[in-house]
Amino acid sequence: MFKLAIPLVHVSNSTAAADFYCNRLGFRPEFAHRVDDTKSDPGYAGLTRDGVWLHVSSFSGDGVSGGVVNLLVEDVNALHAELVAKGVPIDTGPVDQTWGTREMHVKDADGNCIRFIEQ
Repeated sequence: MFKLAIPLVHVSNSTAAADFYCNRLGFRPEFAHRVDDTKSDPGYAGLTRDGVWLHVSSFSGDGVSGGVVNLLVEDVNALHAELVAKGVPIDTGPVDQTWGTREMHVKDADGNCIRFIEQ
């Protein structure tokens, strides 16, 4: 029986990813692993926001940059206002899609697209 899916995005710089996902998108670090604690990369971290998990990794073999993560949210407009106030560049939206969702997309420094979707 499946219990949970946790998206993993590949990043090139763990420090920059932590800044973007935590300080800009509002995630909280839950754990981090590094082979060498004196170096920021390679690194792997588990992040949460509102009970939703996201993992980021700069380890070789943990995916490729440029992926997409869909996150279902309650209020795209409120999240848009929050992110704009933090200076986060918005790639797309908020926009009403023809398939019935309202969406906003942002991209991290590695081209990973985070899609915030209100149904």
